[in-house]
Amino acid sequence: MTANPASTPWIHPAGSTAHDGWELDLGTPDAQTAVEGWRHTGIRVAQLDAGASLNLQAQAEERIIIPLSGGFTVEADGERFELTGRRSVFSGPTDVLYTGVEKALTLTAPSGGRVAVASAAAQQHYPTRHVRLDEVPVELRGAGVCSREVHNFGTPATLEADRFIVCEVLTPAGNWSSYPPHKHDEEKDGETALEEIYYFEMQTADGMPVPAEDDGGADPMGYQRVYASDSREIDVTAEVRSGDVVLVPYGWHGPAMTPPGHDMYYLNVMAGPGPIRQWLISDDPHHGWIRKTWDAQEIDPRLPFGG
Repeated sequence: MTANPASTPWIHPAGSTAHDGWELDLGTPDAQTAVEGWRHTGIRVAQLDAGASLNLQAQAEERIIIPLSGGFTVEADGERFELTGRRSVFSGPTDVLYTGVEKALTLTAPSGGRVAVASAAAQQHYPTRHVRLDEVPVELRGAGVCSREVHNFGTPATLEADRFIVCEVLTPAGNWSSYPPHKHDEEKDGETALEEIYYFEMQTADGMPVPAEDDGGADPMGYQRVYASDSREIDVTAEVRSGDVVLVPYGWHGPAMTPPGHDMYYLNVMAGPGPIRQWLISDDPHHGWIRKTWDAQEIDPRLPFGG
């Protein structure tokens, strides 16, 4: 990342919050890195060797287990679930597991893999649910160079839950995502107050003439922008790579930009204090008009990822 993480609480480079087997742990009851004012959402990420396990204590948070690569076995209060998973985040959607509040978990990677656990502080109990691959809605959003792919496994239309909204977004090389810039930082008509996590993974796009490692190799990266929508100060322009996190407590956010040659993935975790679990946004009026141009354009033919 280009920004110094000490200068802002909203940027967290890969590995900077690692502890106890987790390479990323932010916004959770066990997190070692505190972010002042961050109250509603959390994320953990781990890379597990074949046969390795991690435990999570029962806590007042609901969770979704998301295989990033490989498959996982999850034991939740005596129940056992097999998550088929996927080769990588760029090979298509995955099945996920919602576990609700106050559930102790054990995650095991039989053949090794990488896993994310999205969470939100919650109180209401909802049943554990294995959202299978064929139940995950795949949305192709935008058009032209604003085309991206969204996997809506943790949105209100797909999943019954208490507080959070969780999805993942894939953006082909050279495209703009999370665009036009928008916000969801007020409870008012047409908008809900939601803090948001962006967790990134990047890859070199297929077919690129990447030099050999001895000649420098590739360095997949992208950019994320967050800026003030009112008197609350925030100004983030971050260069992001795999494993990096940008937190959005408030303000306009977007675009998330991926340069030519590099594909971008991000996992979004959102929750807030409002009474309704719903993603309602306001566009930055200087840029919202761009949506009207999509009607005359086609979806990027590189989507969906994985065919």
